[in-house]
Amino acid sequence: MSEEPDKTSKRERTKQRNRAVILDAARAVFVEIGYDAATVRDVVARTDLAPGTFYNYFPDKRSVLLAVVSEWSEECNRRMREARASSQDITQIVERGFRTYFEFVANDKTLFELMRRNGSTLRTLGLDDTGFTAGLDDLQKDLKRAIRSGLIPPLPLTYMTRAIGAMTFEVGAEMAQREPPDVEGATQFASEVVLGALSKLTESAFARAANTPTPPRPQAKRKGKQRNA
Repeated sequence: MSEEPDKTSKRERTKQRNRAVILDAARAVFVEIGYDAATVRDVVARTDLAPGTFYNYFPDKRSVLLAVVSEWSEECNRRMREARASSQDITQIVERGFRTYFEFVANDKTLFELMRRNGSTLRTLGLDDTGFTAGLDDLQKDLKRAIRSGLIPPLPLTYMTRAIGAMTFEVGAEMAQREPPDVEGATQFASEVVLGALSKLTESAFARAANTPTPPRPQAKRKGKQRNA
């Protein structure tokens, strides 16, 4: 009876180990020869696992890439949440979010090289499948708090978060093509574009509010009957 939990635990550890080995091999293969040229056989050849073991964990090559990107996204999203949480104004929210992402890409050599070599493939991945949507949801929550705090007026948050997300990925992908990676330049450019857009949207929001005519206040009804003239 007492041996069963140990057996279960050992099986679970083996599963975790095998999955991690496959992901490590996939990262190396996708960096060295590129996702398009890589095959499942190439990935398995980098491991000590039997060829058929791969399919106990992943149905195909694409699912491995999604798992690789999802792990990076989860950690990057966590860091960006923390960076924005310590911000005091909208400028810090935007700048710290961008800087955290670009530093994360630049400082992880494997991620940096994977983005450099496989940018076009990464663009085809679904946002939900890679964990990128979770990051956009976190950003939208932070912007909602900024609105409630009065840092920015009510604005179209869905458009804003999607635009910021697209810029984050595309500027990061461009940064990955440069040697050395220009984290400072990428942060400044992306921040100024977004903050400029927010400033313009804020002016428009205030202008619309200022130009909205105030409805006339209803007059109180007089009590009693009016005397005949």
